[in-house]
Amino acid sequence: MKHNYQLELDRLLESVKELDHPPRLLLHACCAPCSSYVLEYLSRYFEITVFYYNPNISPQEEYEKRVREIDRLIREMTFANPVSLIVGPYDPERFFAMAKGLEDVPEGGERCFKCYRLRMEEAARMAEEGGFDYFTTTLSISPLKNAEKINQIGQELSVIYQTAHLPSDFKKKDGYRRSVELSRLHDLYRQDYCGCIYSKRERDRRNQDKQ
Repeated sequence: MKHNYQLELDRLLESVKELDHPPRLLLHACCAPCSSYVLEYLSRYFEITVFYYNPNISPQEEYEKRVREIDRLIREMTFANPVSLIVGPYDPERFFAMAKGLEDVPEGGERCFKCYRLRMEEAARMAEEGGFDYFTTTLSISPLKNAEKINQIGQELSVIYQTAHLPSDFKKKDGYRRSVELSRLHDLYRQDYCGCIYSKRERDRRNQDKQ
């Protein structure tokens, strides 16, 4: 039976509303468009530190463009509770080492699952070091991302790093649709590939087939 992570999150947020002070959440962000709705939604309940850590993104110009966009988004949006940004190191060699032997696996397969974990583990580690109450990722807002796998990884990491994982399936409650609306409102750059060189290669192949 498929797990309803949105229902689990709803219950948790009800308990958070009863607290005197908002808990601290470390939110791994993949890009500004995906972060837009998640920040609008969760900033009502948490004090959020956005952690931009994505060594998978290629080329470096694309990485830097996405950093600028998420920084601009946070400065432009209005939040109920404080939201800040930490930009992690750009270390693409770490991603390529992780992807070794999986270069030809189609997008959405094992290489992507390992990429989820690579980024989420860095967030979990930082959340433990920083004494955060929760950590999570914006990744589940994408219809192309496996929310079940993302939450399984999050639960495993919460045990290792002793920080609670915030369950999520942010595409629910029209979350993805709202992210598209907010992207238009803030004139955000919306990339047409996940970010890594392998997803870019798949995009280029699809575009070529259409010609």
